[in-house]
Amino acid sequence: MIVQQIVQKALQKAQAVQAVMLTQETSAVDFENDRLKSAQSSQRTQIDVKVIVDGKVGFSSTTDPNDIEGVVSRALEAAEFGSPAHFELPDAQALEPVKIFDPALLPLEKPEMIRMGQQMMDMIKSYNPEILAGAAVSKTLYKVEYANSRGANYAADHTQFEVGAAGQLVRGTDILFAGQGIGQKKRAVDTEEIAAQAIEYFRLAEQIAPLGSGEMPVIFTPSGLIALLLSLGLAVDGKNVHLGASPLHDKLGQQIASPSLNIVDDPFVEFGPRTSAFDDEGTPRKVTPLVEKGVLRSFIYDRDTAGRAGVAPSGHGSARRLTNLVIDAGSTPYESMISGIKQGLLVHDFLGLGQGNPINGEFSVNVFLGYKIENGKLVGRVKDVMLAGNAFEALKDIVAISKEREWVSGPWAPLTGLMPYVQVGKLSVTAK
Repeated sequence: MIVQQIVQKALQKAQAVQAVMLTQETSAVDFENDRLKSAQSSQRTQIDVKVIVDGKVGFSSTTDPNDIEGVVSRALEAAEFGSPAHFELPDAQALEPVKIFDPALLPLEKPEMIRMGQQMMDMIKSYNPEILAGAAVSKTLYKVEYANSRGANYAADHTQFEVGAAGQLVRGTDILFAGQGIGQKKRAVDTEEIAAQAIEYFRLAEQIAPLGSGEMPVIFTPSGLIALLLSLGLAVDGKNVHLGASPLHDKLGQQIASPSLNIVDDPFVEFGPRTSAFDDEGTPRKVTPLVEKGVLRSFIYDRDTAGRAGVAPSGHGSARRLTNLVIDAGSTPYESMISGIKQGLLVHDFLGLGQGNPINGEFSVNVFLGYKIENGKLVGRVKDVMLAGNAFEALKDIVAISKEREWVSGPWAPLTGLMPYVQVGKLSVTAK
């Protein structure tokens, strides 16, 4: 294995070494404005090398598997000016078995992927010929290999399948975009269901419903819930916690949300979009409870930040990236949540999400796709509406969580997970 060769080469001068190699093949088809835009295949190789020399860290990377000499030399040179090493590389450990490879994806070729994309577009066009339809289907096969100077040596073959259907409807100055997508590690995807969900978003948006400004109940769809979870993700990042930048840095073991909220980061979900047995630092993954009955239970750490903070790494890699977020279902049917609101807002997508000061929970975003709730019914799409508030206050003000849950993943999802609909008591809505 190349990673083992790199480790042996670097050990001639370094006291500790790790090497990670990613080899990837992707086939993808994209449709845009009712037409096939591209059908292409690509290959990618990346090798990352980290060394510790005289207590300092050096890092280098290459896309050339024949560049062993060069990538090692550059890592050793970088260590001369590197930051102090606050961590040790992991020993070899037994890994949790995970389901991450689906052989059914191997025979899938571009002609069939084109047919899938065309079928989804045809469904959207049959609903409304005025919609400019689009679709995307991609298949990725990749292998991750890891080795270090303490004997850890892992390899894992992954599959990844992403499917999405979307459309744009332009009527004068009114532009409506809606879509649905999913990403996972297995082939079993119902393309008709994806297209049908995209069509449902258009159907609900046929009528524009004026909405007045004020404080009102808001229901977040599973996709819209990311507006609150982005702030939570930043706040549990161990680097932000260690630096004191997280508003939750001193809240471990304290109530930070409604007692009805339970969130677990689970890297072992079968064929989950971010399922894996080990991270890019060779740390075995583990299930991490983040919020339990509204109480903050864990932060997430890479090896460097964990060493600085004097805690154990959580297995979330050098980027401290959440894996599959799993939120417990509640006891309220989604339809009952809608029927119980006299006037409110259902939000599915936003413009400008993540701007402002998200780590402190503050948000003020344009509702890209949202629907007015009136007398217990969805009566139409809202336009020129802004939603503002604080994510952490909203999590405390959860009044209902749905029985239904959906996977949020795929081409357009900044976070992935199994998520319910969540109703917040009141948030500030501003309409132009």
